Amino acid sequence: MSLPVLELFRTVYLIRAVEEKIRSVYPEDEMKTPVHLSVGAEAIEAGVCSALHQDDQVYGTYRTHGLYLAMGGDLRQFFAELLGRGTGVARGRAGSMHLACPGTGFVMSSAIVGTILPVALGAAFAAVRRATGAVATVFFGDGATEEGVFWETLNMAALHSLPVLFVCEDNGMAIHIPRQHRQSYEIPQAPRLFGIEVASATGTDVVQVHALAAAMLARIREQRRPGFLHLTCHRYLEHVGINEDYDAGYRRREDYEEWYANDPVDTARRRLRAAGESEARIAALVKEVDASIEAAFAEASADPVPGEPIPRRKAVP
Repeated sequence: MSLPVLELFRTVYLIRAVEEKIRSVYPEDEMKTPVHLSVGAEAIEAGVCSALHQDDQVYGTYRTHGLYLAMGGDLRQFFAELLGRGTGVARGRAGSMHLACPGTGFVMSSAIVGTILPVALGAAFAAVRRATGAVATVFFGDGATEEGVFWETLNMAALHSLPVLFVCEDNGMAIHIPRQHRQSYEIPQAPRLFGIEVASATGTDVVQVHALAAAMLARIREQRRPGFLHLTCHRYLEHVGINEDYDAGYRRREDYEEWYANDPVDTARRRLRAAGESEARIAALVKEVDASIEAAFAEASADPVPGEPIPRRKAVP
């Protein structure tokens, strides 16, 4: 059993389990921040981020949790931020929609649709000027392709041969409006107009996503040209909040049965089984992740709110 596949499963499961923890505690109203959950898209975030180099940078939208966790952000600080505690990654002032962890490479996120694209473009331009060899990877939804800045960013990235990896997480919905009521074009057509190479796939298999991302990143570094990943997924939950869309009439209940058949967590688990990993090892890993989430949440819940003294902790030797 190769370690990377096991680690990919761990990241996919971690994101799902953290999101389910949020769903379970959110009604208690201790989290005052709005939450945009990534349930259904875990394989995209885990697969792409696992293919990045140490100096690469990640930029995201308001759907931040999966990126933060896939980039290795601290779990206790994550929950502390969502709970508004002073020990959060932004001292409890960013909440969910503006989450970031620059020390891991997750530089920033933006809550305004499409606005993160030119920021990543600027980072790629800086990488070229400084000759760092880094790639700026930017995640966005299919709704962002309807913004003028999307087309302008594609043009500038191609025109100046900038090392940008565009990752479109296409769940077919912009808030609650399905694609057929919004777009008269196919998303992969857009980057091809500018001579940008595109790879498309269903984004529910973390192993496949990782392989696509690794290959595209290698081409970006070798050819010094931008690349584009178009990955489809299913948004299990409402645009913002913890409920399923069919409760509000935006989705059909029958759709969920089809989606669950290709669920990212189950697909990753099937990958492990096919590779010969034992059920006992998988169960042990799941138990370990669950325990880390419960411990981190309990510790974060006991942390002080901003303005209260933050207890001094021992320095790591």
